[in-house]
Amino acid sequence: MNCQSRFPATPAGAQMSRRWFLRECGLGLGKIGLASLMGDALINTAQAAVPTPLGTHFPGKAKSVIHLFMAGAPSQLDLFDPKPELLKLDGKPLPPSVIGGQRLAFIRPDAGVMASRFKFAQHGESGAWVSELLPYTAAIADDLCFIKSVKTDQFNHAPAQIFFNTGFLQPGRPSIGSWVTYGLGSMNRDLPSFVVLSTGAGISGGAANWASGFLPTVHAGVRFRNSGNPILNTSSPTGVDDRLQRETLDAVGDLNRAQLASIGDPEIETRIASHEMAFRLQHSAPELTDLSGETEATLKMYGIEDIKAPSYARACLLARRMVERGVRYINIYNEGWDAHSDLAGNHGKLCKATDQASAALVSDLKQRGLLDETLVVWGGEFGRTPMVETNPTLGRALGRDHHPSAFTIWMAGGGIKGGQSYGETDELGYHIVDRPVHVHDVQATILHCLGLDHERLTYLHAGRHFRLTDVHGHVVKDLLA
Repeated sequence: MNCQSRFPATPAGAQMSRRWFLRECGLGLGKIGLASLMGDALINTAQAAVPTPLGTHFPGKAKSVIHLFMAGAPSQLDLFDPKPELLKLDGKPLPPSVIGGQRLAFIRPDAGVMASRFKFAQHGESGAWVSELLPYTAAIADDLCFIKSVKTDQFNHAPAQIFFNTGFLQPGRPSIGSWVTYGLGSMNRDLPSFVVLSTGAGISGGAANWASGFLPTVHAGVRFRNSGNPILNTSSPTGVDDRLQRETLDAVGDLNRAQLASIGDPEIETRIASHEMAFRLQHSAPELTDLSGETEATLKMYGIEDIKAPSYARACLLARRMVERGVRYINIYNEGWDAHSDLAGNHGKLCKATDQASAALVSDLKQRGLLDETLVVWGGEFGRTPMVETNPTLGRALGRDHHPSAFTIWMAGGGIKGGQSYGETDELGYHIVDRPVHVHDVQATILHCLGLDHERLTYLHAGRHFRLTDVHGHVVKDLLA
């Protein structure tokens, strides 16, 4: 590097000293070291700002993922995993040997058993067991893969939700959607690659569920509102037209690029990309969320009566439209499944609000030829106990407590073999007895469907290479088509 090209020359006739050199050139030398350390980050951020797909580790069948996250944790025992033995023990405590030393969140180990109050039947050629609460899901059973042996390390909502989405129990790690966009890039220059929708009162894990962690923030999930303006603060103020907006962004972009060239901070590249995306979203987001062009048959299939009213059904239809426009990863959070009391009323209400739309999404993708390249995932952060939760002090009765040791999720499309039920729990629904699937295994399998090797998708941070599954996880090959 020619220091004199950027810093003052030594006075005429003066001898260059070590102190002068370090004072005048030290900043430049520091930049050389910084550029070396941050080279990968700068390249990754620059790639992320370019709306072109990146390479996969191997051919993947899925291009996009729609994760229907039932926040609060649905009861597998009342939806997918019937246990007749619980009827015999209804009201009686489980043998102490069953529970062992497992920690429970709100109930004592000697709490009585609560058998499911709902009827189950087998459906489709696969004979999948589905509760009467989910008639629409039952009708598409042969398109679904029910994984009935999922387990997690966390037994409270916020850490369990964050763990499912980031592979770690505390905030600060990149979410799976961020890893996917980091690994694969974008397929659409006018919409974010990672979009988040929610259809309830709040999510225990909050924004940590879709944050980019130590990845450049261009990979963070962008939260869309389910009604009205899709994204806050993207509408131009009164009197600011597209031309003025464009000229303003160009001027700000020039200043940001000059600063990027000067100090090399990759977050400046993210800021530039975010400003440009916000400008494009002023046109693309309203078009995306305008459902007036959808047919009456489609709206009826999802159960949408008012195309502007916020609902889980509307979010599911928006997810299909996002997939059509090249969005990589879509999270839909449906909150409220934490049934510590009145499980029958809670699940009855939420199943009525979500069942039809979840099934319609799979069927709609299938009839449009999109299901084979779209992976749909349904489930919560953990399961519920076979024992009842009753606490007069808290006003709780006929509910179920948190159960991390065994729960059910389903997956469809995008490289997953439908028409099967995988894994099994014991006759009480308490322990897994066949083919356990850890949350890290679920994450590894999702990445595999996209053509990403979870052991090779890494990012250098704080002196070590991190990955979504940390040092754990394996692809569940029996689930693959």
